[in-house]
Amino acid sequence: MDTPDRSQVVAAFDFDGTLTTSDTLLSFIRFTHGRLRFLLGFLRYAPLLLMMKAGLYPNGKAKEMVFSHFYKGVAHEQFSQWGQEFADIAATMLSSEMVKTLRWHQSEGHTVCVVTASIDEWVRPVCERLGVNTVLATRIEVSPDGLLTGRFLTPNCYGAEKVVRLLEEFPERKSYKLYAYGDSRGDHELLAIADVSSVPSASSTSLIIV
Repeated sequence: MDTPDRSQVVAAFDFDGTLTTSDTLLSFIRFTHGRLRFLLGFLRYAPLLLMMKAGLYPNGKAKEMVFSHFYKGVAHEQFSQWGQEFADIAATMLSSEMVKTLRWHQSEGHTVCVVTASIDEWVRPVCERLGVNTVLATRIEVSPDGLLTGRFLTPNCYGAEKVVRLLEEFPERKSYKLYAYGDSRGDHELLAIADVSSVPSASSTSLIIV
């Protein structure tokens, strides 16, 4: 049987609930729209989100509807700027335990990546601060005039889609050893293909919308 070359290691981290202690989508919406508008929008979609959590409504569609409600028609330049500014808040949400694990992989010369259902524009600035350049996140559609359409450009990076994205970035699975870290059912498929998998201890009871 072929075994991975132990000199080649990829460490894949989930973001929400793994590298962070709570959901960044909810925090990002509060940051960009304020508490009142966030609450009103959340109440509007609460039944749909509960159905999603119960497995009665597609995850990606529910998330896209919430995203569209808050961000359709927003200039991409503004959205990206919000993402950069939000990095200061997201940095306070990082799990010290998981950051320590990430730093260990970096010190060993391993290739580190983040594979997340969250949106690239607010995940990437945080990852860059951590020295992680490979970010496999959900990407959003931008119209020719630079406005967000409210739709996703890629499938929601959740469940089996995480494996698809990882193998696009790192093909030839047998050529490297894979460590995977994730905390939710959206990470099960990624954890299943890893040589070493880890589920962080629960650090928050916040609703995770992935």
